Amino acid sequence: MRANYLFTSESVAEGHPDKVCDRISDEIVDLVYREASKTGVDPWSVRIACETLATTNRVVIAGEVRLPPSLMKKDKSGEDVINPAKFKSAARKAIREIGYEQSGFHWKSAKIDVLLHSQSADIAQGVDNASDRQGDEGAGDQGIMFGYACRETAELMPAPIYYSHKILSLLAAARKKGEGEAALLGPDAKSQVTVRYVDGKPKEVASIVLSTQHLEESWDSAKVRSVVEPYIREALSDIEIAEDCQWYINPTGKFVIGGPDGDAGLTGRKIIVDTYGGAAPHGGGAFSGKDTTKVDRSAAYVARYLAKNVVAAGLADRCTIQLSYAIGVAQPLSVYVDLHGTGKVTEDEVEAAIRKTMDLSPSGIRRHLDLNKPIYAKTAAYGHFGRKAGRDGSFSWEKLDLVKPLKDALKAA
Repeated sequence: MRANYLFTSESVAEGHPDKVCDRISDEIVDLVYREASKTGVDPWSVRIACETLATTNRVVIAGEVRLPPSLMKKDKSGEDVINPAKFKSAARKAIREIGYEQSGFHWKSAKIDVLLHSQSADIAQGVDNASDRQGDEGAGDQGIMFGYACRETAELMPAPIYYSHKILSLLAAARKKGEGEAALLGPDAKSQVTVRYVDGKPKEVASIVLSTQHLEESWDSAKVRSVVEPYIREALSDIEIAEDCQWYINPTGKFVIGGPDGDAGLTGRKIIVDTYGGAAPHGGGAFSGKDTTKVDRSAAYVARYLAKNVVAAGLADRCTIQLSYAIGVAQPLSVYVDLHGTGKVTEDEVEAAIRKTMDLSPSGIRRHLDLNKPIYAKTAAYGHFGRKAGRDGSFSWEKLDLVKPLKDALKAA
C-alpha cells in the first residue's frame, strides 16, 4: 500500500436525476413493507424489484412485485391487477420532498406511469422453494458483495466519500430550512473531494469540486461560491484544507436547469457513490428498489456491518469482506477477508469468527439486522454507509453490537 498519495471520491445530491430515481424506487419498497404491516401480511413474503426512469416531467416505474392485497384492484374481467394510485402518490411525495417545483419537473404535473408486474415464478422459486428444501430461504440471485471499514473517520469510512457526502447533506439541509441565500440553491448538485494522504493517513483536502443548481439566474460561479463556501468549510471542519487547495465551484458557470429536466435519471447508476467512493471494491449490484431477499442489498449491508465491527473490535485498521451467493442457495459460497496488512489476527481467524457469530443466509441477515421494515427511502441519498443507526431500525448495519461476539469467538478458537 502506498504511503503518500491523492485519492478522490464524488457524491451527488438527492436532487441528482439518478438519485431522484433511487429515492422513488426506495419509496416504493417502503410503501410495500408499510402496506404489508398495516394489512397483516407477513413482511417476510414481500418481494419487490423496482426500477425508475425520470426525464422532463415524466416518471416511469417498472419492475416485479409480490404485493399485499391493499395495493391491488380488480380489472374489468375480475382479475387482480396492480393499483397504480398509491405508487404514483409515493413518487409525487418523493419529488416534493426533494424540492422539485420547476416547470420541467414538478411533483404535481409530472406524468407518472406504473408498469409493475407480478414476480416471475422462476425467480420466486429460488427463494421460496429453497426454504421448503433447506428450511431457510435461498438467495434471490447469484453475485458477489463487498463490505469495507477503515479508521479514517469516526464513522469508520474512507475520508473522501465521507466529506463529499457531508458537503451535500449540509447544503440540502440549509436549502430546505430556507437559510439565507442557501434557500435559492436547487436540489441538483454534485461534489468531489480530493484528500492528500501522508503515511497512509488522510492529512488535508487538496481540491474541492462542487456544482450546484441555483434558482437565481443572475448568479455566477463567484456568487455561488460565496453562498456555499461556509457550508463546505463546516463540512470539512475536522480535516485540514490545504493552503493551496484548488476550489472549483460551478466551474461551467450558470446551473439553473437541473434534475431530470436537465438530464435523464435511472435507478442504480450511482453505486460507487452509494458505497465507498471507489476506496473499496463493489460487487456491481445496485441497492435501491430491492427488498432484502436480494443479496445485492442485504449481503452488502451485512458485509459492511461485519467489516465495521472487525475494525471497531481492534482486530485491524482496515478490513474488506467479500461474500458470494448462488440463487436458491441459503449460505454464502465463500467468505473472504482482507485486513490489508493491518491485522492483529490472521484473515483465516476472522473468517472463522464471522462464520461462528453470524448466520449469513438471506433470512439470517434479515433477522439479525431487522430489515423487513419501511426504512429504505432515507438510504437513497448521501450513502448507505457511515450513517447513524436510527430508532426506527434504519441503518442497523452501522451498529457495533458484534464487537464482543467476534472477540469471544476468537478467544474460543
